[in-house]
Amino acid sequence: MGLADKLSARLRWRAQRQRSPEEQQQVDSATRGLALYQFPYCPYCVKVGRTVRRLQLHIELRDATNNPAHQQALRLEGGKLQTPCLRIEQAGSETQWLYESADIIRYLEQRFG
Repeated sequence: MGLADKLSARLRWRAQRQRSPEEQQQVDSATRGLALYQFPYCPYCVKVGRTVRRLQLHIELRDATNNPAHQQALRLEGGKLQTPCLRIEQAGSETQWLYESADIIRYLEQRFG
């Protein structure tokens, strides 16, 4: 694979995910149970945010810097005051708190990519 092919493949990978309106509606429904806790200027949070935008996911963003309620939920329910953290709530199962940007990105890619 030549340099031009590698560059082209990389640009395609970075392009926003395109879906039909029906597919997007299904994804929007699936993301209703997700919330991303973040610190606005955290580079790892920015990295996850880029993936969220690229995959065109409508995930609730929760500012854990300026909102004491979000800080408390992150600390007490999630177990630690660390961002980024993806709160995954699925009907009929226990709420999951996923830390580490690479793990969050992997989860989002596998589920919605």
